[in-house]
Amino acid sequence: MNQKNVQAYLFSTVGILAMLALLVGLYIVTAARPVRVDLTADKAFTLSDGTRAILSKLDTPVRINFFVTRDLPAELGPVQTYARRVEDLLNEYAKASNGKIEVKRYSPEPDSDAEELATLDGVEGQAIGGIGGDKLYLGLSVKMLDATETLPFLDPRRERLLEYDLTRAIANVTRAEKPTVGVMSALPVFGQQMNPMMMMQGGGQRQEPWLFINELKRDFEVKELQMTADKIEEDIDVLVVVHPKGITDKTLFAIDQFVLRGGKLLAFIDPLSVIDNRNAPGMNPLQAAAQGGSNLDKLTKAWGIEFDASKVVADMVFATQIARGPSQTEQAPAVLSVTAEGVNTNDVLTAQIDSLLVPFSGFFAGSPAQGLTQTVLLHSSAQSQPIEKMMAEFSGEQVSKDFASANKQHALAVRLTGKFKTAFPDGAPAGAALPNDDAKKEESPASAPPLKESAKDGAVVLVGDSDMLFDQFAAQVQQIFNQRIAIPRNGNLAFVQSAVEQLGGDVNLISIRGRATMTRPFTVVRKMEADAQERFRGKIRELEQSLADTQNRLNQLQQNKEGGQRFILSPEQQAEIEKFKQKQVESQKELREVRKNLRRDIDSLENRIKWMNIAGMPALVAISGLTLAIFKRKRTAAK
Repeated sequence: MNQKNVQAYLFSTVGILAMLALLVGLYIVTAARPVRVDLTADKAFTLSDGTRAILSKLDTPVRINFFVTRDLPAELGPVQTYARRVEDLLNEYAKASNGKIEVKRYSPEPDSDAEELATLDGVEGQAIGGIGGDKLYLGLSVKMLDATETLPFLDPRRERLLEYDLTRAIANVTRAEKPTVGVMSALPVFGQQMNPMMMMQGGGQRQEPWLFINELKRDFEVKELQMTADKIEEDIDVLVVVHPKGITDKTLFAIDQFVLRGGKLLAFIDPLSVIDNRNAPGMNPLQAAAQGGSNLDKLTKAWGIEFDASKVVADMVFATQIARGPSQTEQAPAVLSVTAEGVNTNDVLTAQIDSLLVPFSGFFAGSPAQGLTQTVLLHSSAQSQPIEKMMAEFSGEQVSKDFASANKQHALAVRLTGKFKTAFPDGAPAGAALPNDDAKKEESPASAPPLKESAKDGAVVLVGDSDMLFDQFAAQVQQIFNQRIAIPRNGNLAFVQSAVEQLGGDVNLISIRGRATMTRPFTVVRKMEADAQERFRGKIRELEQSLADTQNRLNQLQQNKEGGQRFILSPEQQAEIEKFKQKQVESQKELREVRKNLRRDIDSLENRIKWMNIAGMPALVAISGLTLAIFKRKRTAAK
């Protein structure tokens, strides 16, 4: 072996050993200080600006006790992996807090101090080996001074909500006192006790509060207000009104004065409440639809906003596929699956929400009164149309067939800010006395006159639907380890929570929660389908008109027949029928061709995207490599 070959082998060996040493050193450094690189498009695993803002305000040490079982069975390997991701995220919190957050990890073993501490903090182990078997711990507590906030079990399926849950817990323990939220509704949002006689017969049980109520209770003091209230208490910071069906002028006046004195209002009014109609047994659908609407008409008109409680919005782009049988689905244009296209992404309240289910929503029109500014938070697509609410509950196919786009977006939720003026310029409304009116008059003295205008800027958020708050439309509820776990289906719960937080809580939380429901619907395909359906509707209307014209012609021929032709078709009638049949065949053939073209366009688009995803990146790497190799060869040849 000549000297040149020996040198080559020597250099190669030294190079390999140097690379090995470099990799080992890099591993030691990164193991001591883990570095997380977030390559997701929406930065789902990077601390949001809202979290960093809340952490930057910490002025007192916060301790997080993280309880996780160290050794888990092989079948729970994904849980162990998730636990490591949770720990990594907690370390990110500690680093971002400038030393104000201390994270302690505990592995609770049977009869250990760690197990006792977990129990004291409210983290209970979940049985994974039957009675008397092993327990799984995966929870944490957040402590500051005497305040403690507990997340008893961190469900891996709720991972996209993890940052929000952690930051909310930190915000709660650092908050001096929780804002108070009053909730007023004609629906049983706080739950409902079943009939005692039915319970004795084993036929009923208590209805649980709606999920959004439980979510609000985690961050706020929540009070139930009656629909007959003639005053909103002074300690209420935010008033949430849900489907105010049958609201009286006295209660409207109480809300009016609440807004004028600086209270914040979030109102879910509804032209057609599915839940309210379910609670009206014995009433036919037409009666229920006609009588089931709600509005705040006197207030909204004073604010310059119009809300037609007789109409809902149908939208072909945001139409929802609903089940009509075991294996049959139907497009429901009035049940809106609102995507990011219908969300105001420039507003902090809705910037991170891209998926909402809004059944039978009303819409807002008009221009805000002087002194008020309107911000549209949610809107329909341009391919939408207001329709009579009584038609919306019936066949979605009929709504689609009769659809005629208004070519304009309709506001589904708006926020008004500025100085509000009273809707009762002549003072408190006259009317029947409430039960405690006389007692109040006897006690008292001259009360302060009603407010006519707010002294400072206020805020009101109006939403054209209340059903979006119902559990069935907002989340999937499951029993996990004997706990009721809610997995969001969309951004409905996030929307109401964000709205209340913006009106009365820490606005920094708003930028965190929506990350949990980030989806990317195939909007190009949906638009293509909507365009094709528009062509279908035109062809269907043309065919139906042809049918009607032919029938009219047949009737005219029948009237002109002689008596002996009563049961015999004349040559003219036969020719007319043959002509219609030919038209029908041609129209059906054209419809099939349009459908085939639609399917071909969608398949072509999907195939292009698949090839871009599967082959695009390898092809890009290969081309880059070839380009680099050619460039190097040319440089070598030039030398």
